[in-house]
Amino acid sequence: MDPRPRGIAPRLSRRGGRLLLAAPFALIATVTVMDILLPPEVHLGPFLIAAPAVTASFAGPRMTAFVGAIAVLAQAVVAIARTSLTDLNHTYQIAALILISIIVTFFAYLREAHERKVTQLRSIAQAAQSVVLRPLPRRSGPLRIASIYLAAEEEAQMGGDLYAAARTESGTRLLIGDARGKGLDAISEASLVLGAFRVTARRERELPELIGHLEAGVGSAERDVRGDRVGMSVDDDEAQEAFVTALVLDIPDHEPVVRLVNCGHPPPLLLRKGRVRALDSAEPSPPLGLADVLAPMVAVDSFPFDVGDVLLLYTDGVVEARGHDRVFYPLVERLTAWAGDDPQTLLGRLRDDLRAYVGGHLGDDAALVAVERLAPEP
Repeated sequence: MDPRPRGIAPRLSRRGGRLLLAAPFALIATVTVMDILLPPEVHLGPFLIAAPAVTASFAGPRMTAFVGAIAVLAQAVVAIARTSLTDLNHTYQIAALILISIIVTFFAYLREAHERKVTQLRSIAQAAQSVVLRPLPRRSGPLRIASIYLAAEEEAQMGGDLYAAARTESGTRLLIGDARGKGLDAISEASLVLGAFRVTARRERELPELIGHLEAGVGSAERDVRGDRVGMSVDDDEAQEAFVTALVLDIPDHEPVVRLVNCGHPPPLLLRKGRVRALDSAEPSPPLGLADVLAPMVAVDSFPFDVGDVLLLYTDGVVEARGHDRVFYPLVERLTAWAGDDPQTLLGRLRDDLRAYVGGHLGDDAALVAVERLAPEP
């Protein structure tokens, strides 16, 4: 996207921009004609101020200034037609119109500069996140995998939602998580967790040891921010509250089970034969990064996961999305109707339905991963 938008704001379509631009010019023409034809004691010239003011709400400073100049010219035509340019009443009207046009042109410049800044921030965050968040493989052993990342349209900064997959000697390990906050700080936390997972997921035999490595990665980042290595204050509230909710799964190739550790994350949903079941952990572990605050308890839960079953992993941006009636998105109800779909189709329907439910504007980023166990190849 061009970082220097001109004229109509980039968010407007070309056709819609032309229709909006026609409005202030139509207003100028209407007020000018009526002001000339109406009796001398009636003055409609002050209404011309509305033309540049309205233009500043959707167009750039150049177009706003141009409309203001046309409005001033129209006011001068009215003055000549009715009395003269030196008439005191028309002189004050022209002066006021010039002043208002300058002010709204300045505000149009500020709005356009803000839009450029927001666009640049989003581009930087998206570039950083595209480097950190690699696409998941479509196949991993007997598993078929699909993933979707939905960015919050209302924010210029990206969130810290994350997911990853790693192939081991006996199966596949999956990670999904959500770092606290937004922007580059959240992406930095997410990158530390992803890096630790990619390095240790293949060599650690047990999930508790893998969780320990992930916890150590987040803990080291907090120590850096708190000042142990860079000289910052230990009382930094943001650093003390940094944490990452995560869900780590181990799916063996030759066993119809899934083993998982839930670190303060929304539980996965199992779709089996038209029914949806939440895989709630008996003893969930604390989020990564809170080992110093909460006693670390790493409990591994095991659930059946057979051929034809589908697991849906998601972040809280999905279940906390609200519709126009402020009701949370009914994820389980929606999934019941799509329980027979393959992962790619399932996520496509879920994405479209979620966006329609919130009116096209998510309040928070959302990550979705669907995993299906296929029949073993001969």
